[in-house]
Amino acid sequence: MVNEYKVLARIGLLFVMMYMIGAGLAGGVNVWKETSAVARETKDWGLGFGESGQKPTGNTGAQELAQYDAYYVGSTEEKVIYLTFDAGFENGNTPAILDALKKHQVSATFFVVGNYLETSPDLVKRMAAEGHTVGNHSYHHPDMTGKSDAEFEQELKLLEDTYREITGLELARFYRPPQGKYNTATLKHAKEMGYRTFFWSLAYVDWLEDDQPTKEEAFEKLLGRIHPGAIVLLHSTSATNGQILDELLTEWEKMGYQIRPLSELK
Repeated sequence: MVNEYKVLARIGLLFVMMYMIGAGLAGGVNVWKETSAVARETKDWGLGFGESGQKPTGNTGAQELAQYDAYYVGSTEEKVIYLTFDAGFENGNTPAILDALKKHQVSATFFVVGNYLETSPDLVKRMAAEGHTVGNHSYHHPDMTGKSDAEFEQELKLLEDTYREITGLELARFYRPPQGKYNTATLKHAKEMGYRTFFWSLAYVDWLEDDQPTKEEAFEKLLGRIHPGAIVLLHSTSATNGQILDELLTEWEKMGYQIRPLSELK
């Protein structure tokens, strides 16, 4: 009787395996669709902060990002800051920002969109002439996770071409996702195009033109949460940033920090 049970059990297991294989083959398209859906799942870049002066955690880890040449923070072994600005349009604050950077002999990265290139070519040329890096923030600043591969590529290449026409230079292969929206598909495609993707480990609400933070509110975030290896995101449209940047750089320097270009990030 025991042997009979074993035979029946083996027959039952065989049928189960055959069913699973058949279901897998029949559902192959569905499995692929599910995998593609995961790859296309949109995420909004976010941070979790702990103790003051310590590196925050990203909603995607540094090691996972690194496989796509993507970063949100540098090495925490040195007091180094990587200063970046998102430039969606010009409203009169960028000259003061550039003046402060020049005074402190600091190199920053400006992630620009098509509108900025078209309306403020002289400022873009000044950025390049004064040793700053100009990166790709896409041409139209859309949610890139909703774009096809061809549309994604077109957004970046159009900005490259426009920058070349204006400056005669090649755009740095640095990419910042518009609105901080990303997924594994966009990270992979950016890498395939030769881009490094840069998120951030420190930012604050500075982009609302009609509701600008006070100096005190800005310093609370930008001094209290600064940390070794920080990639700092500021907006060049911020009147507050234009007013405080000189003093902010002085305060960071007093804290022992050096500001280095993104090209040196490892």
